[in-house]
Amino acid sequence: MQADTETQKHISYDDFKDQVISDYKIAVTSRECSLLGRREVLTGKAKFGIFGDGKEVPQLAMARAFKNGDFRSGYYRDQTFMMAIGELKIAHFFAGLYAHTDIVAEPMSAGRQMGGHFLTKSINEDGSWVNLTQQKNSSADISPTAGQMPRLLGLAQASKIYRNVEGIDTTNFSNNGNEVAWGTIGNASTSEGLFFETFNAAGVLQVPMVISVWDDAYGISVPAKHQTTKESISEILKGFQRDDEHNGYEIFVVKGWDYPALVDTFEKAGKIAREQHIPVLIHVIELTQPQGHSTSGSHERYKSKERLEWEKAYDCNVKMREWMISNGIATEEELSTIEKDIKKQVRDGKKAAWSAFLSPIKKDKKEIVAILEQLAQQSANKNFIAKLKNDLIAVDEPVKRDVISTARKALRYVVHETSDAKDKLILWIENYYQKTQPEYSSHLYSENEDKATLIPSVAPQYNDEDEEVDGRIVLRNNFDKLFENYKEALIFGEDSGNIGDVNQGLEGLQKKYGEFRIADTGIREATIIGQGIGMAMRGLRPIAEIQYLDYLMYALQTMSDDLVTLLYRSAGKQKAPLIVRTRGHRLEGIWHAGSQMGGLIHLLRGMYILVPRNMTKAAGFYNTLMESDEPALVIESLNGYRLKEKLPNNLGDFKTPIGKIEVVKEGNDITLVSYGSTLRIVEKVATELLEVDINAEVIDAQTLLPFDIHHETVKSVEKTNRLLVIDEDVPGGCSAYLMQEIVEKQGAYKFLDSAPQTLASQEHRPAYASDGDYFSKPNAEDIFEKVYGIMHEAYPAKYPKLR
Repeated sequence: MQADTETQKHISYDDFKDQVISDYKIAVTSRECSLLGRREVLTGKAKFGIFGDGKEVPQLAMARAFKNGDFRSGYYRDQTFMMAIGELKIAHFFAGLYAHTDIVAEPMSAGRQMGGHFLTKSINEDGSWVNLTQQKNSSADISPTAGQMPRLLGLAQASKIYRNVEGIDTTNFSNNGNEVAWGTIGNASTSEGLFFETFNAAGVLQVPMVISVWDDAYGISVPAKHQTTKESISEILKGFQRDDEHNGYEIFVVKGWDYPALVDTFEKAGKIAREQHIPVLIHVIELTQPQGHSTSGSHERYKSKERLEWEKAYDCNVKMREWMISNGIATEEELSTIEKDIKKQVRDGKKAAWSAFLSPIKKDKKEIVAILEQLAQQSANKNFIAKLKNDLIAVDEPVKRDVISTARKALRYVVHETSDAKDKLILWIENYYQKTQPEYSSHLYSENEDKATLIPSVAPQYNDEDEEVDGRIVLRNNFDKLFENYKEALIFGEDSGNIGDVNQGLEGLQKKYGEFRIADTGIREATIIGQGIGMAMRGLRPIAEIQYLDYLMYALQTMSDDLVTLLYRSAGKQKAPLIVRTRGHRLEGIWHAGSQMGGLIHLLRGMYILVPRNMTKAAGFYNTLMESDEPALVIESLNGYRLKEKLPNNLGDFKTPIGKIEVVKEGNDITLVSYGSTLRIVEKVATELLEVDINAEVIDAQTLLPFDIHHETVKSVEKTNRLLVIDEDVPGGCSAYLMQEIVEKQGAYKFLDSAPQTLASQEHRPAYASDGDYFSKPNAEDIFEKVYGIMHEAYPAKYPKLR
């Protein structure tokens, strides 16, 4: 039997045999890595393992259909695929298990993610793009089940944008939108909402996307009957099948051990998606999991004897081997020789990876042992230091923690002593941290010269006769200028297109720039963010609009686990400069006036969080961000769209600086720090405080991540000696974060004459009643009385108690 595929019709039989044998070698290599990888975990060299055994053959077929320029958005069992496209070597696989922090030795994440998480390089060290069209691409994996799905949608949509929008420079990014985004997911994970949301959105958008579901009938120990209605994801998704009257999916079902059928199916799926821009589902059934879910347990505990016997018989590698022999592609002896040689290659690769991991640590160990030997000879605590040294010597296979922990403990024994050895030890520790800490902490944000915090401020310019307009007009006209200047810019969200967003900040722009660039979406926040991530990873400059701040909660997992970690978890090899636009604060009701800022600033480390007090400031932030290449969240003031602002005459050019505060009113009695809509109330109260002889200095934080990178707030506190932070988050939320930044990080405690305080909202969400805002969030009287109370405590005679 011969596989009747598009590729094989154009090659000789001998070439076909060579391809099949080459595929089998990759399958065997991957399986041997899985088997030996498990043993490495059980011996303690690796901490945890989750492998792709049992999924080898369908991944070979997927790799056959995968072309240069295509993108993978997969999950942690795709090692065979990565080997098949030439991006994962044996040594790389084991370096991932050992969490080697050398990006050359472990090019998937430099030890920042556990093994099984894969990527390819998209950007150079300076942040410039590599040519994505000349390589096979893999977006950086994440562990959360189905978390790869939203991003997949955007990777596919980018091809549609590149095919349909004129004027974009596609160099490095696309060949007429011919690229396919390939997604992989385990069958149990299709139970997640992110899978269904993505699946529906792709059907609506009609993007070139192929989703492969690896179905081994279990989700860890839980069988399919507890996972999926009818125990079949393809069965329940039949309603998505396209027909003559409706767009939809092409759906294939294929057995995971049938090599020729798999090759044929994946070739057909790729061709349909690539040429017709149609999403495709491939349900790969009857797969196995020879070693169980992971190294944390054994599948013998939950699988029946019959199931285990079936898995041995229908192991995809076993079945491929049988097919090759029965069709004369290779003999038993030839395959046995191949398998023996590969076993040795894998063992040798494992040994090389372990040696590469251990050698630099042993070198550091040798250095510190010599220093400790010298230190002991010069110290009155010789015996204690010698014990530390000998304990370290006894560790045959140390990790970095063993080395640096020993060095730091030794300092305790010489704290009251002076010696050359002590100076050498201190210098060694400092140098070690300078060298080693970045291996674990670098690339949370951009480290390049065009990072957003380095872009200087450009003030808005006005003519004397410039009119005052609604704030939304400033935003709209500025967006107009951005879309004119940046052909790769696009914006999308609920009601963003036809009506120009719910607050008219995009009024008329869809008609001017078209439905691909100014687009409406369904009500599906997670995949709105996913669209943005994927398109940003392919060189576009998307702005994803989430209608209200409260709705961001639907998308928070995707932002927190995928977007903000991308640069970090790829150790600087991938980026997604997505701008997320939303609005919130100071409205009415539990679901439209919440303030999740405390949660956001902690869950979204890795992107900027910007809180402009008016629309001119917001427009300036968008201008700054478009000049850089980093992700950011911009929260516009929901009650500011109809407030009057002067219309700048340098639209698109003025820039609000990121990481810089603004002193909006000078004073010398107390420093008041706030942001967003609340700041307008603070400004009003500051005027009222002058009537009782309190001259407050008012500071607009402007950006929360990062906050005040130039440490200008402490200069205000040094002048006023008092500090109050006001916001509408819950107690202990963002105001507490700002307090820590000012008092602890900036050292403002040294200048305080009164206890620093915060004023936040009530612990509950704001009530909907007309005066719910007044009794739920800090109002003008609350702020006035809080400030007055601080001054009363300091000067009771001058400021008698109010009540």
